[in-house]
Amino acid sequence: MLTATQADDLYELISERSGKSVIITSNRAPEEWYKLFPNPVVAEALLDRLINSSYRVFMDGPSYRPNKRPGKNGTSGRAKDNK
Repeated sequence: MLTATQADDLYELISERSGKSVIITSNRAPEEWYKLFPNPVVAEALLDRLINSSYRVFMDGPSYRPNKRPGKNGTSGRAKDNK
C-alpha cells in the first residue's frame, strides 16, 4: 500500500505528464490498484487519467527472469578467469 505522500506524488507526476508519453509497467491489473491508495478519490482521479488516455499492452507467457538467474546452465553469472 502507498502512503498518502507517495500516492499524492504519483498523482502529481501523472497529472504533470498529461498529454506526454509515459510508460508504466505493472504486474497488477488497473482494477487492483484501487486498494493500494489510502485515498479513494486520489486513486480514482489517477486511474481515470491513466486508463482513459492509454494503450494497454498485455504480455502473456513464461517469465524471462528464471533464465537470467546466476547459476543457470551451470554458470555462476560471473565472468570466468582466463588463466
